[in-house]
Amino acid sequence: MPHIALDNDQPGIRSLFFFRPETAGPLCELVEVLLRGPSSLERWERELIATHVSGLNECKYCTTTHAAYTAAQLPEGLELEVIRADIEIAPISDKLKALLAIAGAVQHSGKDVTEELVDAARKLGATDLEIHDTVLIAAAFCMYNRYVDGLGTWAPDDPDNYAERARALVAHGYMPVVDLARVHQESRVG
Repeated sequence: MPHIALDNDQPGIRSLFFFRPETAGPLCELVEVLLRGPSSLERWERELIATHVSGLNECKYCTTTHAAYTAAQLPEGLELEVIRADIEIAPISDKLKALLAIAGAVQHSGKDVTEELVDAARKLGATDLEIHDTVLIAAAFCMYNRYVDGLGTWAPDDPDNYAERARALVAHGYMPVVDLARVHQESRVG
C-alpha cells in the first residue's frame, strides 16, 4: 500500500508519474536518453545495467520491469535468466561485465568506483562515454528505485503485465506515459 494517497491504480513509478506529472517529463526524458538514445551500447545492454542495479537495490517493480524490457530486446540466443544467474560466467562481452561491475559499485556508493574498475573496463574496450553513461544509468536507477520503494508503490505479480509493457516500450519508448499522466491529472482537476 502506498505511503501517500496517489489517487490512481497504476503500479510502481507509473503511479508516481500519474500523481505528479510535472516530474514525469524530466524523469522520462532522462531514461529515454540513457536507455534508448544514440549510444555505442545496445539498448538491451543499457536496460541490463538498469535491471542489475534495480536488482541490487531489491526494487521489485523496477527489476521486473527492466528485466522484461531487457528480455524483449535481447539478441536471439541470449537468455536473461542465464545472464542474471551469474554475470561472471554469463555469455556476454567482457566489456559489458566490466561495465556491470562499475554499475554495481555505483549502487553501493559512487566512491566505490575505482580507477581499477575504470581501467579494467577501458582495457576491454569501453569508451569514456560508455563508462559515463553506465555510471549515470546506475546513479539514476538508484534514484528511481528509491523513489518507487520510498513511497511504497505496488508491483504486479503477473508476468504478462511486464511483457505487455515491454512490447509497448520497444515500440514507443518511455515518453508516452508522460501524456497519460497529464491526461489523468487533467481528469482529476477538471
